[in-house]
Amino acid sequence: MEGELPLIEAPSTVEPQNARVLSRQFFDRLAVLEEGTHDYQYVRNTLIEMNLSLVRYAASRYRGRGDEMEDIVQVGTIGLIKAIDRFDLSREVEFATFAVPYIVGEIKRFFRDTSWAVHVPRRLQEARIELVKATEELATRLDRDPTTAELAELMSLSEEEVIEARKASNGYTSTSLNAALLMGGGNDDGEAALADFIGEEDAAYELVEDFNSLAPLIGELSERDREIIHMRFVEELTQGEIGDRLGVSQMQVSRLLKRIIGRLRAGLMPAGV
Repeated sequence: MEGELPLIEAPSTVEPQNARVLSRQFFDRLAVLEEGTHDYQYVRNTLIEMNLSLVRYAASRYRGRGDEMEDIVQVGTIGLIKAIDRFDLSREVEFATFAVPYIVGEIKRFFRDTSWAVHVPRRLQEARIELVKATEELATRLDRDPTTAELAELMSLSEEEVIEARKASNGYTSTSLNAALLMGGGNDDGEAALADFIGEEDAAYELVEDFNSLAPLIGELSERDREIIHMRFVEELTQGEIGDRLGVSQMQVSRLLKRIIGRLRAGLMPAGV
């Protein structure tokens, strides 16, 4: 197998422009290999490493969020792996174009799910709000950061309760949409607001229209074909796992999926195309 493809000793160091060309060769090979084999894993892992630059590119847009960049890259890599497992060369679209929405989607889901670092009791959530107000009031009055004792006196709490409220505040991250994010790179250390990265046009929105168009086409499929589509794209099973359920080989599943997807794609095409 290694004789049919370039042997890349350090795939993660491949330049993006070269990765684009090499990826097509590796996807060609991946399409004819059986899932779970050594050759399949080698090709798949090489594709992941070669395209990590896409993850780093997407993650760099969120460097000002305060989260560890390593964590953002890790969740973005999950999106990359999903894109590789779902990419079809017959789409006639560049893999990078196909993969970036998956990567960004995983990163956004990560931010959505981690707004609260920890769950805290309601009394501590309320104490956190009062702590913020008291801190601002005393800082304005004293022209310095207030001490724990001063905060406790104003809030009519013990110092231990103030300390507990401070710990609770660390479990919540609230960032203004107008807060400046440092944008590194080059010689221009410009700034951008968090709002610049929210509300932009999402390429995935057009999938909604595709789903509505697909519904009647899927309804015309046989029960078995619908079951295969459900297992692959809803349950996200591998072709090998689908084969085990149906009692057929992975290669048979691959051929079935290509036939079904080809039929659906043809149904979405305008008349005469």
